[in-house]
Amino acid sequence: MAKFDEVTGRYVYLEIEGVEYRVYFEEAGSGVPLVLQHTAGADGRQWRHLLADSETTRDFRVIAYDLPFHGKSVPPTSEEWWAEEYKLTKSFLMSVPLALADALDLDRPVYMGSSIGGHLALDLAHQHADRFRAVIGLEAALFTPGGFIDTLNHPRVSNDFKASMMYGLMAPTSPEWAKRETAWVYSQGAPPVFKGDLFYFSIDHDLRDVVEEIETDRVAVYVLNGEYDWACTSAHLEEIRARIPGAQCELMSGLGHFPMSENPELFKQMIKPVLDEILSKSTHDRPATA
Repeated sequence: MAKFDEVTGRYVYLEIEGVEYRVYFEEAGSGVPLVLQHTAGADGRQWRHLLADSETTRDFRVIAYDLPFHGKSVPPTSEEWWAEEYKLTKSFLMSVPLALADALDLDRPVYMGSSIGGHLALDLAHQHADRFRAVIGLEAALFTPGGFIDTLNHPRVSNDFKASMMYGLMAPTSPEWAKRETAWVYSQGAPPVFKGDLFYFSIDHDLRDVVEEIETDRVAVYVLNGEYDWACTSAHLEEIRARIPGAQCELMSGLGHFPMSENPELFKQMIKPVLDEILSKSTHDRPATA
C-alpha cells in the first residue's frame, strides 16, 4: 500500500506591485494560520519538517510558500525579468505574505521566517502590526551589512560554493543528514537569486533608526537566534531585546542559521513554547459563541 504525506501543495496567483505571480505553497493542519518564509536563496522545503509535525498541525494551519523566483514559484511570464538585475526589496518582500494572507482569507495569521524571513518579521511588526497576531523572527537583526557582493553571482563561482558557505553557518552538533539536506537545497537556487535576496538582507532592511516605533502591544514579537549563527548573532539578539520593549528574545542553544531544517527535532523543542503561548492567547481572545 502506498504511503502518502499529509502535506498538500498548490499554486495561487498573487498580484504584487502590479505584476501577477504564480506562487507555490504547501500546507498542512488546521487552526490558527501560521505563514512561513524561507531564507535567502532557498525555498519552502526548509519547512518540511514542521509541516509534517502532527503536534504543530493539530492546532495550526501551517503554510510555507516559495517566494517568487524561488523553488516552484518561477518568474512571471508577463515581464522581461531577465533584462534587469534581480534585487529583492523590502516593499516586495513585505507584500508577499500580505497578498498570500488576503488570497487565502487568513484571519490575522502568525508569521514566522528565518534570516531574510527573520528580518521581515521585524519589518512587518513595524509597518503592518495590525495584520498579524504575532511575528516570530528566527536569525533576525536590525541591520546586517556586507552581504550583497558580486562573488555570490559570478560565472566562475558555482552554486556548490554557496552551499558550502551555508554549511558553515550551521551548528557542528546538528545532524549531518539535516545539514547536508539544507546545503543541498542551497545548491539548487537560480544563480542570481542568493545575491539578489541579500540586497534586502544587507541594504534595504535597516531598522536602527525606527525600531522603537514597534509596538508589542499591537503585535506579539518573538526573536530566536541560533547559538552558532555568525550572520545573525547573539549580539544582534541582545540589541533587539534592548530596543524593543516587550519583545521576547531567546538564544537557541545548539542551533545555527537554519534551525528549522538543520536540526528539526531540536528546533521543535525550542519553538513549541512560543507556539503554545500564541495559541493560548488566540484561544483566550476568541469571541464567545452564542
